[in-house]
Amino acid sequence: MEKDDTVRSDAIARIMIVDDNEGLANTLSYILQHKGYETLTASSGEDALHIAGEDKNIDIVLMDIKMPLMNGVETYKKLKALLPSAVVIMMTAYAVEDLIEEALKEGAYGVIYKPFDIEHSLKLIQDARSEKSDALIMVVDDDPGTLTTLRNILVKKGFGVITATSGEEAVIRSRENDFDIIFLDMKLPAMNGLETYLRIKELKPDVVAVLITGHHPTMAHLVEEALLASVYLCLQKPLDMAQVLQIINDVLERASDED
Repeated sequence: MEKDDTVRSDAIARIMIVDDNEGLANTLSYILQHKGYETLTASSGEDALHIAGEDKNIDIVLMDIKMPLMNGVETYKKLKALLPSAVVIMMTAYAVEDLIEEALKEGAYGVIYKPFDIEHSLKLIQDARSEKSDALIMVVDDDPGTLTTLRNILVKKGFGVITATSGEEAVIRSRENDFDIIFLDMKLPAMNGLETYLRIKELKPDVVAVLITGHHPTMAHLVEEALLASVYLCLQKPLDMAQVLQIINDVLERASDED
């Protein structure tokens, strides 16, 4: 394991490089340190898990997929329990599409292919660092499956997430927190999504809300009313997570530009 001696700053991303090719790992570490990042290296999955067990300040992990004993995907699955908020980017020089697909399904941020395109790699790391922000998102849905799935994916992407299973609970949460964006199911018990949105909007006039519905034909009039009331967008289930993440990125970029 190699670790730099830089004093940690909250503004500096801390990156762990996991690769059994120690020469490549050290080279990548040197380049990233030169770009201002703090780095650690691990030469195996077991080494990475040991480091993660002792260092909870790792922001990004660059993980080689093809390693002896424990491959990158197996390591990643165990690493998530130790570093739930870290962004993981897989690395590979091999045609291992099944492992890549499995890693992305598990929540890996992206893939870097060897030999490295350094500029592309740095861009991906910077994008991951930007996405790992202080943004706070609320997901409101009475369906436990949708609620848990969406929450887990957003948490893996580095967002703070609060959940609510009813409109009443969502209103209470909105009194207690300032959300950057709210994903709000239209069909909720007692108070539907539109009613919930209007109540929250009274508390937080600038709230950005994205409505979710699996009952679009029967909810069409409510969706139209919500859009007229300045709801940002309405999505249909099953959710396209790439679209969800793009919407979040667009909203946060717009807010950043306004600041």
